[in-house]
Amino acid sequence: MGRKQHTRNATPQGPSQRQLRAGELIRHALVEVLREEDIHDTALTGVSVTVTEVRMSPDLKHATCFVEPLGAGVDAAPTAGHVTEIIDALNTHAKFLRGVLGRRIDMKFTPDLRFRHDESFDAASHMEQLFADPKVRADIEASDDEDDGAAGPRD
Repeated sequence: MGRKQHTRNATPQGPSQRQLRAGELIRHALVEVLREEDIHDTALTGVSVTVTEVRMSPDLKHATCFVEPLGAGVDAAPTAGHVTEIIDALNTHAKFLRGVLGRRIDMKFTPDLRFRHDESFDAASHMEQLFADPKVRADIEASDDEDDGAAGPRD
């Protein structure tokens, strides 16, 4: 009976189930920490931060946390410069957050935290604007009409 060969140059399969589970555990705990803990930083005062995703390294010792700041005070959208300031403040307090997180989760190691701005909201907004363009809308509707005609009954 032959043994399965392991190759080092195999194509990456994406994150393992273990990485995904650990990332969700960290994300849920981090949301609670950010909601309950009082971090004394002027950049984070009055700002609601959403943790959209946490990606874990294969050894589970590093976590990249994608966040989206939702406002600075009442009904104010943060500017690009303010978003950078918020992300920098979170990275400055990453060791404190890691310490609090370590008491809330049940993992062998508490991962180092790195905070990054989640660009997916900006990309989705850009795509929405593209689809709202009248020229693009006309092309999409024309394409849909052609597809409907091709799906008709055959003789």
